[in-house]
This record gives sequence, structure tokens and C-alpha cells, in this order.
Amino acid sequence: MLEWPIAEDITLADLRTANRALINCGASIGEINAVRRAFSAVKGGRLADRAPHCDQMTLIVSDVPLGETANVASGPTLAPPNDAPDARKVIAGYNIRAQLPETILRAIDAEPAASVRRDSASPLQHFVVLDNQSALEAAAEAARRRGFVAEIADDISDQPIADGCSSLLQRLDQLRERARGEPNTNEAVCLISGGEFACPVRGDGIGGRNLETALRLAMSPGFPNSEGFVALCAGTDGTDCNSPAAGAIVDHTTIERARAIGLDPQDFLNRSDAYSFFVALGDVIATGPTGTNVRDLRILLSSR
Repeated sequence: MLEWPIAEDITLADLRTANRALINCGASIGEINAVRRAFSAVKGGRLADRAPHCDQMTLIVSDVPLGETANVASGPTLAPPNDAPDARKVIAGYNIRAQLPETILRAIDAEPAASVRRDSASPLQHFVVLDNQSALEAAAEAARRRGFVAEIADDISDQPIADGCSSLLQRLDQLRERARGEPNTNEAVCLISGGEFACPVRGDGIGGRNLETALRLAMSPGFPNSEGFVALCAGTDGTDCNSPAAGAIVDHTTIERARAIGLDPQDFLNRSDAYSFFVALGDVIATGPTGTNVRDLRILLSSR
């Protein structure tokens, strides 16, 4: 929410248009921030550069993948990662040049401004005080206290949404099989996943990646058809893209109940309108803004 454009002719409307194009195209947060930094006078360490002789300390609540701290808020006090993608290549790769304002494109195409050399006697420290792993571990501990065999799927986090949903259901099956095969082990299992699936917007509906993840899980051929299964997909900030919901909850009755009232799940998926789908079913999770953001949380429970 912090910005100071690198060029005076970049307006607030230009920033909004550029941000909308970036978040809707399916790019990763690292790719999005590579473009954002290119037209910013404060991101990518440029805010810190404006006070080169001061001791600086940055406290971070991280909404980016583990190890990508410089991408939080596009890193106003941290230099860009050495392997950061080129902004022009990101724009070309996702074919969004025509969606970006001319003022933004001119700034991106121009040579980057030189950074101020920092006084070596003035330290800059940063500390991550909360991140997605904190949320995943808290959820796993809560599940174990309730008798579940809990597993965190660290590797299922930022894939394309269809691949991520498929991986979640496959991993859940594997976890259930292991629980059945171990003596004196409760068969109730809990699979936990975090991160942010890549979810391009295809229509003009309401909803984001969490609501779509829930809908895709419910529609999947591999979705467990048993009374002992339920899944929650929600954003820790309490909102999901352009919807007022954090996410939704699904179980083995979701698609059956939808069709019983005349809803076509595929139609809602095609229009990026998962929020309206779950509102009709009464299965939206609406917490209101939580005041923090450590990425998304996906919890799959199975009792048999």
C-alpha cells in the first residue's frame, strides 16, 4: 500500500490499472514485484536509499514465499533479489503490455535509476516476525491436539491452481493410506497447505484463488465422496481478491446441493465467479479483514 511513482506523470489511476493487470494475469508475486519496482521511487530498496546515513531496522510480516523476504511490499528497504526477473520479460510473457498505461510503460522501458551508495557504518537490519509457515504450524498443532494425524505439504504452495488442487487430493490419499497402515494410529487425517496458487482471472465474476480452489476441489474427480471429508480454503487477511469473503468450505455434498438448486459449477468456474456460487450454498467463510496477511491456508480433513 506504499507507493511513490518514479515519474511525475504517473497518476494514481495509472497505478491502479497496472496493479489490476498484474494481479489478474496469473504471474507469481516475484514477477509482479519485478514490474512494480520498475516504476517505483521507493520499492526495491529505494526508500532506504533516501536515508543512507541512518541505522535502519525493518520488521516484516511476510506474505511471500519462504526465502523471498525482499518481495514483501516489493522491498522498500531491501534490494531486489539477484535473480529477480526482468520487468519487460514478465510483461511480454503474460501478454499484458496493451493493458498497461503509457506512463507506466515509459518508466519500465527507461534505464533504471542508480541507487544511492549506503554508508557502510550505518547498518540495515531486517527481521521476519510472522510468515506463512507460522500459520501452517499453528494449524497443524491445533489438528494434532484434536486427534488428527497432521501433515504440512510444504511443496504444494504456488503452483498453477489446477495442478495445486490435483496435488492436494493426491497427497491426501497418500496420507490416509499411511494412517491406515500404522497400528494404533487414528485414521482421522489433516493435510495442510499454504502459499498462493497462480489463478488467472477469466471472467468478470466475484472471487479469488481461495474460492476458486474450494470450487475446483469439489468438482475434481478425485474429491473424496465420503461423509468424513471437509476442506477449507481461505486467505489469512480475511479477503479473497474482489470478494468480501476469506474463502469457502466444501464437503462431499457441495456439488450435489448446488445442482439441486440449479447451479452449474463449471459455469461459475468459467466466469471466475466462485464467490456467488458459495454464497448461494451458504458455504462462504466471511471473517472480515484480520489486520494481517501471511498468505493463504488450505486445510483438508478426512476421518476415514
